Amino acid sequence: MLTTWPSTPSSCLPPTVPQPVLKICEDDVRKVFSKQKIRKAKGPDGVSPACLKTCTVQLSSIFTLIFNRSLELCKVHSCFKRSAIIPVPKKPKITGLNDYRPIALMSVVMKLFERLVLAYLKDITGPLQFAYRANRSMDDAVNMGLHYILQQTRDLCKDPVLDHQLPDRQAAASEAGKPHINTHTISTGAPQGCVLSPLLFSLYTNDCNSKHPSVKLLKFADDTTVIGLIQDGDESAYRQEVEQLAVWCSHNNLELNTLKTVEMIVDFRRNPPVLPPLTIMDSTVAAVESFKFLGTTISQDLKWDIQIDSIVKKAQQRLYFLRQLKTFNLPQ
Repeated sequence: MLTTWPSTPSSCLPPTVPQPVLKICEDDVRKVFSKQKIRKAKGPDGVSPACLKTCTVQLSSIFTLIFNRSLELCKVHSCFKRSAIIPVPKKPKITGLNDYRPIALMSVVMKLFERLVLAYLKDITGPLQFAYRANRSMDDAVNMGLHYILQQTRDLCKDPVLDHQLPDRQAAASEAGKPHINTHTISTGAPQGCVLSPLLFSLYTNDCNSKHPSVKLLKFADDTTVIGLIQDGDESAYRQEVEQLAVWCSHNNLELNTLKTVEMIVDFRRNPPVLPPLTIMDSTVAAVESFKFLGTTISQDLKWDIQIDSIVKKAQQRLYFLRQLKTFNLPQ
């Protein structure tokens, strides 16, 4: 299945204040062309990485003019925005379309263009977005979350609350074995497989922030975690932030997957009060004693027993395979 990403109307593009036009130099184009891996797949336009790498000297000046003209007009030609959607299974057993991940096989030229533009768009997202940024990782997000929890739990009368929410993304798959190719025009979303898609999604959610100082909102791509402080039984700020997050997602054509949303309360008092369940869009959020935060299991007591047991179990599985290989008397 081929997908065409339409050009944005020019009437929506000019900003209120004139901005300097981004310029791409020919040397940068020549560098990205020459670094192409010739065994990579070609896009729906038929242009292969081997062609661009072999003809770097001849084509770099031409594509430099095309790229700069595209930046001046704030438009990208539709021939560069055609993509073949390749359905990649998420798990071994397929039960429906949601078990496929739609990967867009884009034009190689468009990917190189996006990579050139990406160099000028780094470090413009908020400080609490930890995905797709240099010198940022999942560990930084986990450390930031734990730091804020521990900072607020110095007073045992305060109850930090973690709300782990995953916006649901739509999935689509093309039918296999069809002799013809269907072309559809999609006006929303960022295709998976493009160079700029991760950054564009981060920019799209950049204005989704907490307004109350007692609530932090950590983001890692489409994985959002709300950390709130409940003091003296007043949880109004925390619940308002969760409600505002749901409203923001609704206004921006995103959907919170309440089935993957959990709530964990950290309270070190001997007799903690029972808090009413959290509700998002008429769905009650499950209260748990531990949950996986970006691959790290965090529990209510903030101990590492569950996480350590999980790591040890994985290590034992890997060591089993190594022991089996050792019995084959392979050369050192």
